[in-house]
Amino acid sequence: MRLSSMADYAVVIMSAAARHCGGARVSAGQLAEETGLPGPTVQKLVSKLTGAGLMRSSRGVGGGLKLARPPATISIADIVEAVEGPIALTACLEQGKHDCTLEGTCNMQPHWPQVNAALRGALAQVSLVQLVEEVE
Repeated sequence: MRLSSMADYAVVIMSAAARHCGGARVSAGQLAEETGLPGPTVQKLVSKLTGAGLMRSSRGVGGGLKLARPPATISIADIVEAVEGPIALTACLEQGKHDCTLEGTCNMQPHWPQVNAALRGALAQVSLVQLVEEVE
């Protein structure tokens, strides 16, 4: 399994924003410059992250972006789900999806929720604050 580029970039953007936590608000342009990501990509992701309640945006003098919650309360799972929707390793885990050719005969289908929960749980245990700490 691999995260999409957009989910990966969202984690990068949120990490950059977390470095400013407690300081002045930052602009999407600043985040683009700091991360090396294209401005339109940052704008698109900031919109999704704001919509998911992970970032706050304010306009005008002194406006900009900041985290909506302390970085210790934002997990990688929160960020990935803000961009990609609920984490679902297989199609049979997605609500309303019935496009698996093995549906009804698959012996694994009852076990996928447990596997999916383990993966989501692992991502939920990594907080944003852990990603901004210096690695030695």
